[in-house]
Amino acid sequence: MASISSLGIGSGLDLNGLLDQLKDAERGKLEPIERQLESQQTRISAYGQLKSGLSSFQSAIGKLNDTSMYESLSTSVSGESVSATADETAMPGSYNITVDTLATRGTLASDGVGDTETAISGTDDQVMTFTFGYGDTSTTTGVSIAANSSLEAIRDAINADESAGVDATIINDGSDGTNYRLALSSRETGADASISNFSFNIAAPFAADGGVNVDDGSSTGTHQAGTDASLNVNGVTITSTSNQVEGAIQGVTLNLQEGGGATSSVVVEQDTLAVREAVTGFVKAFNDLKGSIGELTAFNSETGQAGDLLGDNTVRTVESRLRGVLGGGVAEGQFSMLSNVGISMQLDGTLEIDNDKLDDVIANDQGALAEFFAGTSDETGMAGKLDTTLSQLLGTNGAVQGAISGAESSIESLGNRYTSMEQSIDRTIDRYRTQFGQLDGMIAQMNSTSSYLTQQFDALDAQLGRD
Repeated sequence: MASISSLGIGSGLDLNGLLDQLKDAERGKLEPIERQLESQQTRISAYGQLKSGLSSFQSAIGKLNDTSMYESLSTSVSGESVSATADETAMPGSYNITVDTLATRGTLASDGVGDTETAISGTDDQVMTFTFGYGDTSTTTGVSIAANSSLEAIRDAINADESAGVDATIINDGSDGTNYRLALSSRETGADASISNFSFNIAAPFAADGGVNVDDGSSTGTHQAGTDASLNVNGVTITSTSNQVEGAIQGVTLNLQEGGGATSSVVVEQDTLAVREAVTGFVKAFNDLKGSIGELTAFNSETGQAGDLLGDNTVRTVESRLRGVLGGGVAEGQFSMLSNVGISMQLDGTLEIDNDKLDDVIANDQGALAEFFAGTSDETGMAGKLDTTLSQLLGTNGAVQGAISGAESSIESLGNRYTSMEQSIDRTIDRYRTQFGQLDGMIAQMNSTSSYLTQQFDALDAQLGRD
């Protein structure tokens, strides 16, 4: 069979061009399928937008369906001495706080040595003992120090031990000869956690090198004791080993920031801001969903441009189900309809907030508002009803997922049709190519025969003396 590149050589006809035209005409049969595939892909994308809007609305509903939100408390602080946070166990109230002292860490520095890398710990492995606190309540910990350790190695051994109770650094005090000192800082604040002494388990381990002598605590350089925090809450004096004070006020954590008699006022009250933000977030999420649906189902009469889901039954189902729940209200409670809490549905289907009415409800009837949205132990509230409806719409067997699955099935079926038709077109073009090759050969043979006969006739005419 002649290849397409050689077609027309024998006949002189543009068979390649004719074959290309036939191929284009045949592939034109694929265009309706391509348009249908594009349409289904567009629908899947549009359903994805619808699904995203519904999921965002459901997330906003989830906040209103959480009963703990209506019970949450917030703290407001005036003054610089503390900051405060409240948990669910806190009670509303007002507290005057004076901070006399902050909790601090104890620090202790050794005598100095000439450099940081020379071995100073002796030729035997040792244990460095740290003492915390004072008198009968003092405690100790120990850190293993390898033989022939330098000041740097001792520092590193202390910092590598999680139970040491101190952090170690090396400081340079600027003196001549013995200016490098081991500086220790308690890892915890408070008097009981304050580092008060450190020693080795053999006498004067550094004395032989003329260096640090810390065996008995009598020559341990600079010492600053750690202190407990002291504060006064509504006239009651409180001591704390930490600047994060829990329990001084039920359910409230105080973070002490400034001592020296600095004062603050802490007010614990219902977190009305969180409730208002949840309600406004619910309205915004619904209106965003409504706007997205409007774009997907719009029609421009001037341009004839239609939204990707214009007239779509799934969209109608979604809107109908949501409208039914929003308009149906709840069965029991002080509030039964959205309008009772300051939310009304407009003619265009969006929701609008009456801010004054909502603020009044949040301030004075937050318990009833919680029952309306989150429900009671016996009845589902508005948020619960909407959440159930959305879960049904978005579920595996729901309207939205069903529409997406249907479009995906159509794409798969159209893809199979496309492949089958494309193979059929290829077979047709191969048949045309074979036929054109045969035609090209036949015409070439006829041209050759014609040329031969012409030559014979010309020769005959010459023999007979005919021009």
